[in-house]
Amino acid sequence: MSRPHPEQLPLWDMPDWVRMVGVFDLETTGIDVTADRIVTAHVGLLDASGHVIRARDWLADPGVEIPEGASAIHGISTAHARDNGRPAAEVVAEVVVAVSALLDAGIPVVAYNAPFDFSLLKYESLRHGIAPIESPSPVIDPLVVDKAYDRWRKGKRTLEVVAAHYAVRLDAAHEASADAVAAGRVAQALAERFAPWLPETVHELHTRQIGWARAQAESLTEYFVRIGRIDPDDRLDGRWPIR
Repeated sequence: MSRPHPEQLPLWDMPDWVRMVGVFDLETTGIDVTADRIVTAHVGLLDASGHVIRARDWLADPGVEIPEGASAIHGISTAHARDNGRPAAEVVAEVVVAVSALLDAGIPVVAYNAPFDFSLLKYESLRHGIAPIESPSPVIDPLVVDKAYDRWRKGKRTLEVVAAHYAVRLDAAHEASADAVAAGRVAQALAERFAPWLPETVHELHTRQIGWARAQAESLTEYFVRIGRIDPDDRLDGRWPIR
């Protein structure tokens, strides 16, 4: 008579927040969060296995020319956005509602380099007379978490590079949906890799990222000053998750 095999338990318990994470990403006309505009957006929901269980995409007519450099990155031309995109104000309002719904439900929202996406969404909201998301929480930023737990790893920390490092597939980089989903799966991979050292709750993780982001900006500032990339009086903005 064969004995039943006991259930194999993981060495470390995974944090509860990995069971369901929201994901959020924007593709834009540029990198100035106060002046540039949303071109495409994605808000979605992943289950514990990283499967997409809910998703919505938007294409906006930003109301301005999309620079060729930006089009070369995300593939959306000014003509395409004008012909196929919806009015920017409508898109911004709906993205704010979608992201707010996740946060209000206590679902952490993953955004890679969160201050870019949340800050640009804030200024777009103000531009169109929409109440902005002022203090998004809880947010998970895989860029900040990866730097905190694997500080000395050499190489770039772009989403493409970090996704490859954690064996997360990213087939269409700089497409809002692909980037958002990959970032969510990277966050889940980080939770698995560093489970023994993670804070007990997602809210504590959110708070720690505020300090980590500030320290990372200070360290990068010192490096840029040392190599002459910025002036000694300049400082990188370390505010997180919104500026």
